[in-house]
Amino acid sequence: MKNVQDPELGVDIWSLGLIYDITENKNLNVVMTFTSPMCPYGPQIVSEIKHGLKSEGYKEDEININVVFNPLWEPSDELKDALGMGG
Repeated sequence: MKNVQDPELGVDIWSLGLIYDITENKNLNVVMTFTSPMCPYGPQIVSEIKHGLKSEGYKEDEININVVFNPLWEPSDELKDALGMGG
């Protein structure tokens, strides 16, 4: 997932803090968010995550991606500075 970029910000979703949790039992379960609930790139990001996980050997039916908006994404002060958003 460190290879999946947010197309709008040009930063990987891992560094952005968009991945909230990853658990693996019978399936791989990913809990994540987008930079906003109306993110136009959401479907593309999910597709890229699935593609990357399948290239690592996971099957489509073993991958569960749960997109949540509680809590809403809030970039860290360091990330805000790096993105030129102020702190």
